[in-house]
Amino acid sequence: MKKNLKIWFHTGSSTDIKEFNVPQYIAYLSLLIAFIFVSGILYIGFDYYMIKSSSYTNYVLNSKISEQESEIKSQRAQIQNFAETITELKKQVKNLCVFEDRVRVIADIGQSTDSSGLLGIGGIPNTDLDYNLEPEVKHNSLIREMHEQVEQTTLATIKQAQDFEELIKELHKKKNILASTPSIRPVHGWVSSKFGYRRSPFTGLKEFHSGMDISNKKGTEIIAPANGRVSYSGKKLLIGNLVTLDHGHGIVTKFGHCTKLLVKYGQNVKRGDVIALMGNTGRSTGPHVHYEVRINGAPVNPAKYILN
Repeated sequence: MKKNLKIWFHTGSSTDIKEFNVPQYIAYLSLLIAFIFVSGILYIGFDYYMIKSSSYTNYVLNSKISEQESEIKSQRAQIQNFAETITELKKQVKNLCVFEDRVRVIADIGQSTDSSGLLGIGGIPNTDLDYNLEPEVKHNSLIREMHEQVEQTTLATIKQAQDFEELIKELHKKKNILASTPSIRPVHGWVSSKFGYRRSPFTGLKEFHSGMDISNKKGTEIIAPANGRVSYSGKKLLIGNLVTLDHGHGIVTKFGHCTKLLVKYGQNVKRGDVIALMGNTGRSTGPHVHYEVRINGAPVNPAKYILN
């Protein structure tokens, strides 16, 4: 015998109440369907909440990852810039070493007893940092190499500073000699013929060129490269109008092919004084000055006596 559930409905009147009999299984089935429906709604709502929560979490993580990637990219760019700075610093230290060597040659001062900063322990690394390389390829090794080169270059700069201190002491001792030693370019222009063997522009034969030819327009001022005394000012057959300065200590400079001589024999001059004007006198192919430096009568390369 099937069981029924009684359900009463109020029709609106205070005395009118109707009674219905519903099979029990239908009531339970309705409750089950309602439960499933509510559970489904709750599940969908929870799933939607989880998806939204996961989406927000992903958004936050992606934002952090993007910020970190941007920061890493910036740091790598800074590392590459630092590597480039290290390379430039090494070049500057090398240039200082070369400059020191040139000053020592001009002042006739021997090398430091403990060698230059370029050599020996603490020397500047010969290999340059490859700062154009992608950091992903060689990030850690680049940093290690940078650290090593910074240490070595630092030691080299300390050694170079010591060498300069020693050089300054020697320069003070040779102050008078240096004032009389050629050290600046005697005229503005370009070098049209270097010191040494060359093919003669007149005979086509190989000959020794005892000086340096510096060309420019006629009338360009020629200055004394060091303190000295005019030992000759006049004409010579092949070299034209010539000025010769005696700087003492066996050092003599000559300036040929001048268009006009502005100093006289026996006159004392200072470094930077105008002594003549560039010309084309004597055997010459164009306006220039033939500049010679002689030490104890022997011609030497004037380029070694030009610091500027």
